Amino acid sequence: MPLTVSEFDFELPPTLIAQAPLAERSASRLLRVGQDPLEDLSFKDLPNLLAPGDLLVFNDSRVLHARLYGRKATGGEVEVLIERPLGDHEALAMVRASKSPKPGSRITLMDAFEVDVLGRVGEFFHLRFPHDATVVDLIERHGQLPLPPYIDRAAAEADEARYQTVYARHLGSVAAPTAGLHFDQALLDQLEARGIKTAAVTLHVGAGTFQPVRVERIEDHVMHREWYVIPEDTVAAITATKAAGGRVVCVGTTSLRALESAARGGTLQAGSEETDIFITPGFQFRVADRLITNFHLPRSTLLMLVSAFAGLETIRSAYAHAIANRYRFFSYGDAMLLDKAST
Repeated sequence: MPLTVSEFDFELPPTLIAQAPLAERSASRLLRVGQDPLEDLSFKDLPNLLAPGDLLVFNDSRVLHARLYGRKATGGEVEVLIERPLGDHEALAMVRASKSPKPGSRITLMDAFEVDVLGRVGEFFHLRFPHDATVVDLIERHGQLPLPPYIDRAAAEADEARYQTVYARHLGSVAAPTAGLHFDQALLDQLEARGIKTAAVTLHVGAGTFQPVRVERIEDHVMHREWYVIPEDTVAAITATKAAGGRVVCVGTTSLRALESAARGGTLQAGSEETDIFITPGFQFRVADRLITNFHLPRSTLLMLVSAFAGLETIRSAYAHAIANRYRFFSYGDAMLLDKAST
């Protein structure tokens, strides 16, 4: 029988949705999943849960200041969330307004510059930006950090640092790869001292990551597309790790999606391209051995991904345990360490 989205639903008390980060990045809780019983730990315990020779793979994408406010020529207010730049002077974006802007119309953003509405691409609007600066330059100069929709407040000054990973390098995401938010430099130093290696990929998280699955049969869902880059040295590090008997530990679903996308042909390949990979139970994982991840939204593609990785019943039990023990959920929440289910 095909899986339905209802099988990935759960009731979450709103009080468990983390609205702000903890004072210390690595002070979050860590639920170890993959052995019975579940273990309630601290994220600071991570070095002792990995072995020398294991490889942590991080997503080094950096979050853009992708939220902008403005008005249409008619005076109506709009909110724009950049989905992704298309070259230097165009972008796809979500636009919220009382009436959708029409192709050929113009929007003034942040009282600073104007963009032309070229048309629609699915649920997104195709916008053309001025030619005196790049899209990235303009939104970094004038935009705001786009906190997720379940955080019920505007971005504050503290979010400028805390909604970025300490190793973020390449601008391009509209949401943080949140599993990485738990790492601070002291923890990275401890991992290195223990002989645990690190490598990086880049996957630019799009606004589609927050879009709900609107169909009942998950096989009918159309996945959003995201851009990723797999460096040659990361492929080499993964190959060497596996050859030596070490484990590849993906930090976040974004790192995992990038690696498994690049290995869909059977062998992990370096390079860059778009992916619309949709990982659901039954997926054959070729690269990831373990996964560090936060808790995900009900009925979401990311909950389907972790269910594919660790097992649907295992994830159901883990989430029930986390709710009963008042773990903090979503972007600024706590984390899990998942072992890949045996096949």
